[in-house]
Amino acid sequence: MANKVVCPKVFRDLRRFARCLNTAPVVPPMNFTGNYGSTNVTTPTLQPTDQILADPEKKVINFDDVKELFTGVSTSKLIRSSLTLQMASIESMVDLGVWVMNSKFMHMPIFKEVILGFVKSTFYEHFCAGKDLIEVRKTVSKLSNVGLKGMLDYGVEHATENESCDQSMKVFIQTAELAKSLPSSSVSFVVVKITAICTPKLLKRMSDLLRWEQKDPSLNLPWKQKTLPLFAKSSPFYHTLKRPEPLTVDEERDLQLAHDRLEKICKKCLELDVELLIDAEDAAIQPAIDYFTYSAAIKYHKDDHPLIFGTIQAYLKDSKERMIIAKKAAEKIGVPMGFKLVRGAYMSSESELASSLGFKSPIHDSIQQTHNCYNSCAEFMLDEIANGSGAVVLATHNIESGKLAASKAIDLGIRKDSKKLQFAQLYGMAEGLSFGLRNAGFEVSKYLPFGPVEQVMPYLIRRAEENRGLLSTSAFDRQLMRKELIRRFDVGTS
Repeated sequence: MANKVVCPKVFRDLRRFARCLNTAPVVPPMNFTGNYGSTNVTTPTLQPTDQILADPEKKVINFDDVKELFTGVSTSKLIRSSLTLQMASIESMVDLGVWVMNSKFMHMPIFKEVILGFVKSTFYEHFCAGKDLIEVRKTVSKLSNVGLKGMLDYGVEHATENESCDQSMKVFIQTAELAKSLPSSSVSFVVVKITAICTPKLLKRMSDLLRWEQKDPSLNLPWKQKTLPLFAKSSPFYHTLKRPEPLTVDEERDLQLAHDRLEKICKKCLELDVELLIDAEDAAIQPAIDYFTYSAAIKYHKDDHPLIFGTIQAYLKDSKERMIIAKKAAEKIGVPMGFKLVRGAYMSSESELASSLGFKSPIHDSIQQTHNCYNSCAEFMLDEIANGSGAVVLATHNIESGKLAASKAIDLGIRKDSKKLQFAQLYGMAEGLSFGLRNAGFEVSKYLPFGPVEQVMPYLIRRAEENRGLLSTSAFDRQLMRKELIRRFDVGTS
């Protein structure tokens, strides 16, 4: 698809604008090796992308040709994206935004309408696919036109009662039906958050009991279904410091209702041949989420290919060990298991909770250790796939991780169009990496949360926090966009 060429007057101040895209607080590049919490760091010079690989001749992903990279992306879209990422990279703006969203001002109708209107026209439109399935269909079509797939995520989380859980289940099923109605090349997954179909309160109770059972195998959990191992030797147990009370009759009833909801979703996905991805959430409730995921994966799969993918958060120190244990256990009983690998999005809350209880953080001590863990998990899963077992979605915004995984896949002879290997990035983030992997021939998806603005605010706040300040993941994208905008300016004025 050709790039849109606009009238030269549009470019009048484009050079000045493009130069401003890098005026946010200095951020380290993807090879930063300092501590997460440090505020005094020395930022090394950003190296040319082909120097990241050990073997520069193996240039799997090309970021140098920005014209090819942003083929199909309009100039107006590039400018809007650049402005939004620039705003999200300014720490003071993000701090103010988070404060406002949690303030009493949001209870004042006029003020709330103004703020949500601003959020909708900026961050919401950049990071979200729309308010409903009608708008999602349009977003998926636009992505498909530039060679990317969509992962459809109804952006509700933390349900409070059975009625809202039932409503979420209905939307998840409708989402699966939408995915089936679209071309198969345009949608890769329907995404489910277990907190949307089972209350966090019940998930916390279940997680406490599952942890205690791990410590004391004599504990009887009559409600527990067949599942895969949930813990490793290195897993932390400080969330559950005393023996929990058994689930009450009402809690067991609600648990059965949650199982029923997930089963209905799985059956519909199996019927429609639409793959299902279950998101990870915070560590306090993750054992119960993994329990639901693995129990469903045992029951529902497609011959030798997984229907249900769990999520592994590589910023947790026990993540690789847990993944390997679960993967091997699934293999032993003939269950194909798929995983999505992410770094994680609950870093601050996890560390604060551990510290408040007098325990070490479950998070790796530095970002480099997290990078190393992620790359090691990816390498393990790629080796498994090469040997004919399992599937993986490598969800990463890290340039080095993407290049290393792509190079490893090629070395192992894994087909680039194989359903067993996919890459993914969040919608509105890491556009350069998405397009670079697409141009290299890999299957690439964008994670598409949708729902009313107010409903997806927790997601938007996490995205803003990811983009800001010291560890900004948008710096590289802004550099590439600036380069392409300047190139288009030169073409438009020549």
